[in-house]
Amino acid sequence: MPEKTNQVEVTLLGKTHQFACTEGQENLLLDAANLLNERVDTMKQRSTVRNEQNALLLAALHLCHDLQALELQQSSQQQAQKTLVEKLSLYLEVD
Repeated sequence: MPEKTNQVEVTLLGKTHQFACTEGQENLLLDAANLLNERVDTMKQRSTVRNEQNALLLAALHLCHDLQALELQQSSQQQAQKTLVEKLSLYLEVD
């Protein structure tokens, strides 16, 4: 059965857009739009970028960089957990 979707109105760069999203995920979409708007404003204040499209691109790049860093951190933590489980398994086999 296909998931139900709802139309959500989101404001980005001062313009209103309609997006479809899975029912129950509307607040997450709105939060994501708010985060993006905040990052764009930050880019416009912190850098020489004044053009909204360039600020949007810079904000998107920063968000992607943050995501990559979190994914790398998660991967490292998963590997460390796997190593600990393997060590624990060897320890339990010895006893």
